[in-house]
Amino acid sequence: MRLTIRTNLALRTLMMCAVNEGQTLRKHEIAEACNVSENHLAQVINTLGQLDFVETVRGRRGGLRLARRMDQINVGDVFRAFEASVPFAECFEPQANTCPLVDVCILRNALSAAIEAFYATLDRLTLRDLVKDNTGLKRILAIRPEMPRFALSCP
Repeated sequence: MRLTIRTNLALRTLMMCAVNEGQTLRKHEIAEACNVSENHLAQVINTLGQLDFVETVRGRRGGLRLARRMDQINVGDVFRAFEASVPFAECFEPQANTCPLVDVCILRNALSAAIEAFYATLDRLTLRDLVKDNTGLKRILAIRPEMPRFALSCP
């Protein structure tokens, strides 16, 4: 099993927003910290916004921030939102399935159970669980407040 890049970026984005809770983050800050393309990240941010995981703010001071509290963002829900449209195997996609074994396949049933167990494990995690007391993550993803853009003159 392999996660899509979109799911990976979605979780990185949410973790960065959680680490910097209360701040509005810019796309380029997230892209730089997560070592990803801004264009690819923009698609993920758009989806996260449509699903109400983040709220986006337009304008000069625009960016994004969490739309819910960290403990209200379930990791399993995020994975389902990004992975649900990607069938695990051909037999899980009714329109494109050409496998003649689908009606008698025991492996398909086992895979279904394994996928459900995978999601059940993720359902026990919230975004808060991923970032709470994770000093290494905070060290990597924390944005330092910008310095004022004006100079103070000495008397």
